[in-house]
Amino acid sequence: MAHYSIKELEHLSGIKAHTIRIWEQRYAILSPKRTETNIRFYDDADLKNILNVSLLNERGFKISKIAKMKPDQISAEIMALSEVPGDNQGQVNALIAAMLDLNEEHFEKALNKPILQLGFEQAILQVVYPFLSKIGILWQTNNICPAHEHFVSNLIRQKLIVAIDGQVLAPSATSEKFLLYLPEGELHELALLFMNYLLRARKHHVLYLSQNLPFADLVRAFEYYQPQHIVTVLTSFPERDQVQHYLDKLAQQFHRTRILVYGHQTQYNFLKFPENIKKLQFISEFIDAVSPA
Repeated sequence: MAHYSIKELEHLSGIKAHTIRIWEQRYAILSPKRTETNIRFYDDADLKNILNVSLLNERGFKISKIAKMKPDQISAEIMALSEVPGDNQGQVNALIAAMLDLNEEHFEKALNKPILQLGFEQAILQVVYPFLSKIGILWQTNNICPAHEHFVSNLIRQKLIVAIDGQVLAPSATSEKFLLYLPEGELHELALLFMNYLLRARKHHVLYLSQNLPFADLVRAFEYYQPQHIVTVLTSFPERDQVQHYLDKLAQQFHRTRILVYGHQTQYNFLKFPENIKKLQFISEFIDAVSPA
C-alpha cells in the first residue's frame, strides 16, 4: 500500500496542506492512518478522494456539500466534468485514478476523451504531459512501482504509434531531414515518439532509430542518411557525470549538423553546450524549432 504525506497530497492535488487539515477536522473528508511509530499517512484511496474533492471544489461545489455526497454521487459528478471540453485537470485526475487501479479500460476512456475533444497533438500537450509530470512526483516519492510506469507507458506508446502510422507522408518544398534516436542504455521512448509525430505532422522527413543505439551505429546511419538535424532525449543515460563528455562527443562527430537535445539529463546547470547543440527545456521549444517560420 502506498503511503503519502500531507505535503505530497498538496503537490498532487493543488490543495494546501493547511486546507486539507481543516477539511479533515471540519468535514471528515479524509481519514489519515498512522504508522507503528505514530506518523500520519494517506493511502491510494485518500489520494483519489482528494483529487476528486479538489476538482469539484474548483468547479464551484462547496466543500460542505461535497462532504455530504456519497462516493457514487462524487463519481457521477467527476464523470460529467470529464466530458466537458477543456476540463484538462479532470482528465488528468481520471488518468491518475485509472493508473493507480491498473484499470486499462478506464485509462483508455480517460485518454480517448481529450484526443477526441482537442485533437491528438493538443491532447498530449495539455493532458498527457501534465499527467506525466504528476507521475514523476509519485515516482520520486516511491508511491508507484515499475508496474504502474510500464502500464501507462505502454498504453500511451500504443496511441503514439497509431497516430504516427496514421499520418500521410507528404513532404513539402521546405521539408528537412531529421534523425531521431536514444543513446545506448536509454529506454524512455515516449518523448522521442511524440517528437517523431510532431515532425511528420509538419511534413518533415524522419529516420527514427528508437532506443538504445550504440554511438558507432549512429555514425553509420548518419553517413547514409545525411540529415540536417539530429534529435535525442537523455532521460536517464548517460549518467550525470558522463553527460558533458557525451555532448562534446556528439558535437565533435557531427560538427556541421544542428543537434537538438531534450530530457532530464540535459538540464544540469553545470553543463556547457557546444555551439551546434541546442538544449530544449520544454517540448514547446521543440515545436517552435521545427515549425515553419
